[in-house]
Amino acid sequence: MFPEDLIESASVTEQEPELTFEAPPRFEAPPTQRLWLHILLLLMTVFTTTLVGAHMQYNFSHNLPFFDLESDLNIFSVGMRSTELFRAGLPFSLTLLTILMAHEMGHYLACVYYGVDATLPFFMPAPTPITGTLGAFIRIRSPIYSKRVLFDIGIAGPLAGFVFLIPALCAGLAFSKIIPGINRQGSLQFGIPMLEWLLNKAIFPGVSSADIYLHPMARAAWVGMLATALNLLPVGQLDGGHIVFAALGRYHKWITRVFLIALLPMGLLWSGWWFWAVVLFFFARKHPPVYDQTEIGTTRIKLGLLALVVFVLCFSPAPIVD
Repeated sequence: MFPEDLIESASVTEQEPELTFEAPPRFEAPPTQRLWLHILLLLMTVFTTTLVGAHMQYNFSHNLPFFDLESDLNIFSVGMRSTELFRAGLPFSLTLLTILMAHEMGHYLACVYYGVDATLPFFMPAPTPITGTLGAFIRIRSPIYSKRVLFDIGIAGPLAGFVFLIPALCAGLAFSKIIPGINRQGSLQFGIPMLEWLLNKAIFPGVSSADIYLHPMARAAWVGMLATALNLLPVGQLDGGHIVFAALGRYHKWITRVFLIALLPMGLLWSGWWFWAVVLFFFARKHPPVYDQTEIGTTRIKLGLLALVVFVLCFSPAPIVD
């Protein structure tokens, strides 16, 4: 749902000691004449996600199931009825876009630091019933010259997004409410990532997750967790793949193969895994080589383990069940 940008890498030997960096090359800003495109796509995505959020807020306020295919024939109609109903969708929209923006700006600012030529984030508006967007991405237009730089750029996005995701989920759960059996109603049921499960236990002690009706802000954080987990899959040229390639370069190919194979039986739980297995196999399975063999160091290894913890907290074997 949220594909990460593909990075083509060439390399030269890096001479810097661990965590001590030479002054990065001067970064050239993206051409100003393309700024309009980034702004236009962002505004369009604000519009589509706000329409989805307005529908969520309407159902939440009226204690209706989150999504019911039989009654929700036109998901985008609620927000078009009045300005007030449209504005009600902003908590979902702005929460989700803040998480996505933090993720992509993490990548972008890491590129700026290292002098890697990258675009500002491109947002992708889409008439999807759960998100209103296909996510966002940056395009990296110059080679990445070392494993350390590759690691830092790859990990910066998920960690930055996660930092914004946690308070969004906490605030959203604080506004959520208890309706017995609500999550078993409607056409779709949603998985409970470990982070959500833990916070549910803290905020609603003794209450089953099936009885907690997530506020649209919490649902936006849920989408952010799904995006984070997808990007941290240790496969090919996803963020997780970059991290594995930088830390365990010679094992990257085999780890990618194992996880691609693992996605096939997981497709029995959620058919979306089959879609991602096909996409990743054909378009992001192989990683461009990085010839600098300088070890990334223990500090980055610890950050890689932190990224693994983030992945476990955000991952759900069956995100959506119909």
